[in-house]
Amino acid sequence: MKPERKIVAQRALAQHCPELVRAGPGQADLIACLDAAAARFARALAPALAPLAGGKGLTVKARAAREVSEIEFSLLIPALAANALFGVGEDALPLVVSLDAAAVLRMVDRTFGGRGTAPDRLPAEFPGSADLMIARLESLVTAQLGAAFAVPASAPLALLRRSGVIDDLAPFPGEDSLISLELQVTEAGGENWPITLALSPASLAALFAGKPSPRRAGRRAAADPLARPFADIPLECSAVLVDMRMSMKVLAALAPGALLPVAVARQVPLRIAAPSGEGPVLATGTVGAAEDRVALQITTAS
Repeated sequence: MKPERKIVAQRALAQHCPELVRAGPGQADLIACLDAAAARFARALAPALAPLAGGKGLTVKARAAREVSEIEFSLLIPALAANALFGVGEDALPLVVSLDAAAVLRMVDRTFGGRGTAPDRLPAEFPGSADLMIARLESLVTAQLGAAFAVPASAPLALLRRSGVIDDLAPFPGEDSLISLELQVTEAGGENWPITLALSPASLAALFAGKPSPRRAGRRAAADPLARPFADIPLECSAVLVDMRMSMKVLAALAPGALLPVAVARQVPLRIAAPSGEGPVLATGTVGAAEDRVALQITTAS
């Protein structure tokens, strides 16, 4: 069948700018975003966790995120751990946070006035006394995660369910690969224990949708000290020509006409004046004269 007339487009075809047709961030870019957010999370988590886990001196360090299989992730989690499944975004995409069981039991022991010890042999499940502590830790982690990952208030992280056994959560059905992240906690007493996070690729993309990747951020050029506004900033400098010590006897005998032998240093430091005392040395030079004024000829510059 032939058309009665030639088909002509009614309007010009759209021509999109490169910013609109550019592909979204890849997995490597999203993992870079995750590493940057994990570093912020570790810095914020340390002071928040310290009152529960041994007090001052607690440190939290984030390790680099990596791709793991679902089976490999399940093997990373011990038989007993404080596992919590959170939902990311409106679709409640899965994100798992797992806390070491021995660390939780030490916190419970401190709460009841103990020294913060855990049994050598962990129980098969958490005692009822640990439920409140686990709920408190989940609230703490949720708040710090939300701040570090810049989760919008309109779609906060939602706790879906918890279990001491990771398989009971079944958090990642049908997922072949996951993104796993581990934070190493070191208590003031020397105990080390991990906090493990895992999320699906879809959860990772939902967390950082529309956020710039650290790998794509351009490097800012170094500031030029000879350009504005730095070049116009006045700096007060000082050069001490003579620095000598005198006894109280000599000071008490000072009178007009007294002669004090002094030795001018061969290399006089030129410093930036600082309110707290001596500032950094800019240069060194020798003392001379220029236009009937004492002058400092620079010989070396810092």
